[in-house]
Amino acid sequence: MTNNLSVVINSDAPQVWTMLREPSKVAQWHGWEADELAAEINEIYFSKNVVEGPDHTTLTVNNGDVFTLKPVPTGTEVSVTRAGVDHNSEWAAWDEDITQGWLIFLQQLRFALERHPHGKRRTCYFSVPGADGSAIEKLGLKDIPAAGEEYSLTLGTGEEVSGRVWHKTNHQVGLTVHSYAEHGEGLLIVADQPVIPEKRPDGGSMVILSLYDLGAGSMETIRSLWDDWRSENYPTSEPIQ
Repeated sequence: MTNNLSVVINSDAPQVWTMLREPSKVAQWHGWEADELAAEINEIYFSKNVVEGPDHTTLTVNNGDVFTLKPVPTGTEVSVTRAGVDHNSEWAAWDEDITQGWLIFLQQLRFALERHPHGKRRTCYFSVPGADGSAIEKLGLKDIPAAGEEYSLTLGTGEEVSGRVWHKTNHQVGLTVHSYAEHGEGLLIVADQPVIPEKRPDGGSMVILSLYDLGAGSMETIRSLWDDWRSENYPTSEPIQ
């Protein structure tokens, strides 16, 4: 089975291509800050199995998934077409996680290009087990407006936040947040994760904050609020990265 994922980015195709083909640019939207991020980027986007289309409109990454860039009136449509699943592979159980991960990363790519094309993000990331409930519900994000609409609310962390709903699906919520950037907005993504028997039997949730140009004090305040919320609501989870 293949899964098609796409976003329309208000940037031209060469700009998008640059974000896919320079490691330092990929780091502004793929994943989150971690010791292994550079190695992961190299393996996925720059290893010997990666194939660049001659016209710079397709990129086949290491696992066989394909990025396609298509100019449209409002910018560039960027799609990821999943490769077929090898049910004998050790990665078969994680296939839905990979699909949901691409959706997150496409939204982070769109945000980086449209809101902070020359910026350098800082991130906070953590995941929690599902036995203690959905992070989307616990944070008070279940009934937010539709994508593109303005919102203003008090998160479960106690933060009063506002901005626009960046994206919204059955399993994910993305919000721009004014207080997560010195200029403009940062991005908050919360995603609920499916059950994987014997590996993640209760499902789970993950949270990624993308922050821009904040001082050390503001960064630490945000990190502490989130880590306190995590430890109170999910006491068996690992601390924020």
